[in-house]
Amino acid sequence: MFKIFSVKTGAQASFSDITPQVAAVVSASKIGEGICVVTVPHTTAGLTVNENADPSVQEDIITALDKLVPVRGPYRHSEGNSHAHVKSSLLGHSHILHVSGGSLKLGTWQGIFLCEFDGPRTREVHVSVIPA
Repeated sequence: MFKIFSVKTGAQASFSDITPQVAAVVSASKIGEGICVVTVPHTTAGLTVNENADPSVQEDIITALDKLVPVRGPYRHSEGNSHAHVKSSLLGHSHILHVSGGSLKLGTWQGIFLCEFDGPRTREVHVSVIPA
């Protein structure tokens, strides 16, 4: 099963919890055991699986990435969003997650986040659910 959904981001840098949308695709697939592949087809956005109970964790990750890869730097890319390309590359564009009992198998505090680094924008998320 393959589905695409959109996410509107609200800031230049932000994390959007997409766990409910991904879980809904898994549920609709009726696949009991397998894997779920989540990807974003964008060069200035990424994905992470991290804590979804305390929003300060996402803020801390954004702050740390801003220190590591500042918005302004000695970049050669002329569009002015090189920092977003680098941050996207550091986090990656996909995750593979286990499906068991017809649902995602995430840790107690884990959520799936679309990571925006060049927003606000409307982003696509691609989800494939593959049986075992």
